[in-house]
Amino acid sequence: MALIEIDSVDKSFASRHGRISIMQDLSFSVANNDFLAIVGPSGCGKSTLLRLIIGLDHPSGGSIRFHGRSVDRVQTDMAMVFQNFALYPWLTVKQNVGFGIEARGWSKEKIESQIERYISVTGLVGFEEAYPRELSGGMRQRVGLARALAVEPAVLLMDEPFSALDPLTAEGLREEVLQLWLDPQLPPEAVVLVTHNIEEALQMADRVIVLSRRPGRVLSGVLVNLPRPRDRKSEAFYQLTDYVYSLITEGGAPLPGALAGARPAGPAAPEGRADG
Repeated sequence: MALIEIDSVDKSFASRHGRISIMQDLSFSVANNDFLAIVGPSGCGKSTLLRLIIGLDHPSGGSIRFHGRSVDRVQTDMAMVFQNFALYPWLTVKQNVGFGIEARGWSKEKIESQIERYISVTGLVGFEEAYPRELSGGMRQRVGLARALAVEPAVLLMDEPFSALDPLTAEGLREEVLQLWLDPQLPPEAVVLVTHNIEEALQMADRVIVLSRRPGRVLSGVLVNLPRPRDRKSEAFYQLTDYVYSLITEGGAPLPGALAGARPAGPAAPEGRADG
């Protein structure tokens, strides 16, 4: 059974000009140990889809299931990292990281242990008492990541998490997120990343779902059969980037023969990650 099942999902909104369709007939699944990226043009419903998956919003048609059960409320076994950091400015780093787990009814000792652990693994040691205004963009995003991981979610949702950062900071944080993901001792069981950046998707994910222009439909699911760490200057990476770009801009393109392994595919387990 898939971890998450998206089955014929539609989403539309009412406007003074009538209903606006954001996505239509979306269907795909997310498996255990799946690092999935979703790419597509602006306005095709990528961020909305994350909100539907976690239960912050509901589809207009179709269904979403998590562990085989319909998503009809906010899923406490999922966590999200946002583009704009979404930190509480009046709380310290330590308090922001602990905010989500304090509502879980854990003992004080377990809460403290979780906060210390995820402050450590995200490189925030020494900044526990700092406030968000005192941190760089990269450090603030680390706090958001630590807060999401501290609840030990089954699924981590990431909504354009690096787009507000400068290129060097974003690149460093991508590498750190991959290192955390490849550690079987750390959560989550699956990651779903939304991004406009095709290279970012291919660098990080093991599968890429390509959406069409609004209303968003699944154009293809591409398995990224490239060894880690991925060389973005390699011919194979370049060809795969061009292929995904062609899917988005032209709706389809022949897959280069050298990339026969990077075909439309179902869930695939990431290299180097095992069940912990």
